[in-house]
Amino acid sequence: MNTDKSISFFKRALKSIPGGVSSPVRACKSVGCDPVFIERANGSKVYDVDGNEYIDFVCSWGPMILGHNHPAIVAAVQDALGRGTSFGAPTPLEVELAELVVDAMPSVEKVRFVSSGTEATMSAIRLARGYTQKSKVIKFDGGYHGHADSFLVKAGSGVITLGIPGSPGVPEDIVKNTISIPFNDLEILEKTLRDESLDIACVIVEPVPANMGVILPSEGYLKKLRALTAELNIVLIFDEVITGFRLSLGGAQAKFGINPDLTCMGKIIGGGLPVGAYGGKKEIMAMIAPEGPVYQAGTLSGNPLAMAAGIATLKTLAEPGFYDKLDQKAAAYADELERLAAKYSLETTLNRAGSVMTTFFTKNPVTDFNSAMDADTNKFSLFYQDMLAQGIYLAPSQFEGAFISAAHTSEDLEKALEKTECSFRKLANS
Repeated sequence: MNTDKSISFFKRALKSIPGGVSSPVRACKSVGCDPVFIERANGSKVYDVDGNEYIDFVCSWGPMILGHNHPAIVAAVQDALGRGTSFGAPTPLEVELAELVVDAMPSVEKVRFVSSGTEATMSAIRLARGYTQKSKVIKFDGGYHGHADSFLVKAGSGVITLGIPGSPGVPEDIVKNTISIPFNDLEILEKTLRDESLDIACVIVEPVPANMGVILPSEGYLKKLRALTAELNIVLIFDEVITGFRLSLGGAQAKFGINPDLTCMGKIIGGGLPVGAYGGKKEIMAMIAPEGPVYQAGTLSGNPLAMAAGIATLKTLAEPGFYDKLDQKAAAYADELERLAAKYSLETTLNRAGSVMTTFFTKNPVTDFNSAMDADTNKFSLFYQDMLAQGIYLAPSQFEGAFISAAHTSEDLEKALEKTECSFRKLANS
């Protein structure tokens, strides 16, 4: 596979962009190669600047649940574009999208739009602190909630190997207000939340963590978390930036039957355009300016192009049977991946939540940050490089998910499985 143009673009990028990329994991350092530069995409495929075609399992890190260039989204954006790109003023489109979100998400009574998932999570914890008049935030080891200072403590994916404070430039005075505990450990959860000296304002959690690879909550864990936070007057925040509108129309909270106090959203609700949102109970959301004293603002919040794309996306997702079909497709694909790993006696563990999954190169169950760290990242790197060379585009990190979209055809998945078998065979013989 010829990637000369990508190599040339990367060399150019290194001269003007730190690390040559605008988000660290894109540099592909953890998988021992340089990135390919994508020029266009359509359906289930992306195409690089050298003209190589790839079946895409990154899906722009999740939001392309309908596939790239979906006709309804393209038409909606084109229509909005003809009326202007940004107004810095209220628009009918944001009202319509807000109504769709409130109707879909069980716990969301009001919603505020922002421009990214990071903006949503940082705004949600500020709101929780303002509402409770407490200071501490509880998160979970390996959980990633964006790059705001408060969250870079034992964070996932790109900073997964870094310790407190998670990044230079983050003052200890800020980090000391964030406490990170193991996911799926009920004993530590209860002990921490019942410690009155900690002055806990909120707990923020991905109901299905997906930035240390996909991790499933153990039986009863989220229910216990909800019960404890309700009893102790601690705000429970579900970070559904990845799981929202991915696991079901109502997100993970609808799937598990648990209503958090606040929900953070992103990715899918913009149909591929930059957007985020946070929402929840009316009495908590009433604390946000201009209704209340907790300040948060943004010129591009509620951007008309993003709102139009989000409306088209959510309306399509609401069509009967959409998630059943997508889940069946993903389940069949995951079953075949496990069969192939067993065929070649590879030590792997596959975790799947709906249409997102991770194959960890370890024989042990992966239930939290520490068990995820048992995965053989060197073996994953070899797998990634070989799959890329065969035209299969995966996330360049062992600690990310592979996304299935509605645009992935049976032929796409059969081809991907053929290439996977080839790669597994090589790994077994190496």
